[in-house]
Amino acid sequence: MFKKLIAVALISYPCVHIFAQNTTSPYVQNINGTQLKFEMQAIPEGTFQMGSKNGKPDELPVHKVKLDAFWMSKYEVTWNIFEPFLYRDYELKASDGKIPANVDAVTRPTKPYLDMTFGMGKENQPAIAMTQYNAIQFCKWLYARTGIFYRLPTEAEWEYACRAGSDSKFSFGDDASKLTEYAWYKENSANKTHPVGQKKPNAWGLYDMHGNVSEWTYDQYLADFYTKDKTVQNPVALPDKLYPNSVRGGSYDETADKLTSSVRLASDSSWKQLDPQIPKSNWWFPEAPFVGLRLVRPVKTPSKEEIEAYYNKKPIADY
Repeated sequence: MFKKLIAVALISYPCVHIFAQNTTSPYVQNINGTQLKFEMQAIPEGTFQMGSKNGKPDELPVHKVKLDAFWMSKYEVTWNIFEPFLYRDYELKASDGKIPANVDAVTRPTKPYLDMTFGMGKENQPAIAMTQYNAIQFCKWLYARTGIFYRLPTEAEWEYACRAGSDSKFSFGDDASKLTEYAWYKENSANKTHPVGQKKPNAWGLYDMHGNVSEWTYDQYLADFYTKDKTVQNPVALPDKLYPNSVRGGSYDETADKLTSSVRLASDSSWKQLDPQIPKSNWWFPEAPFVGLRLVRPVKTPSKEEIEAYYNKKPIADY
């Protein structure tokens, strides 16, 4: 019960302080001790209608949601910044000096038996095929490196940021024929990921919210969550099971109907079907080259204890 309360508190941001950045401005985050950096876009607080009356049953009912302000990464997380977290030798190459003890202490995966790029390349390509646990541990590594709390978006935050003030099927309107201007998907991707930021951004300056790779959220996927949950402000379906968790945005191998602002997709155990380990890896989905992640930094940050509770949640064994 206490852990659940901590998780609720974390998403609702009760222990507040404001960081130095102007909360209406984008910024560049340098990863301390390295030459690595990434860009964050400011997402204003606001209210929107979540879901779609023309969507699938799990997108109903359309309901009002109010969200606190946050920043979201301008691009999907790329291998350029994800790989130094994964492997100590890559981190050493990227570092300006010795790896700090607190950074070195962050748990990281053993090298996988497969090429997790699936031959699609690394340079500015979205990092792919990580589990939700892996994605959260990457956020923990960033925290150790920067002192800034980064996490996965909630489903509500993701949809709000994707819509960028719109109430249409896609962030740019309802005309799916324009999707090729904004997204890599089944019609134009040649069945592979592409370097981030090559298509048009949405109105809030976020690239590849539609397509390229699907993106992790923090939420448990509950098909009836919109029907049962009555939380108006900062809602979240707290994850307490290994499957399914919600992913958003659709990917390079999916059709336009899977790339809308409101469509909800779910992780599945079949994504690990090829994994020969017992128990299966906490870190990788060897059959999910279509899933990646994007970062959120809340304007109102949790306490140190709440941050540690988020990062240090034990993985659930997958047999």
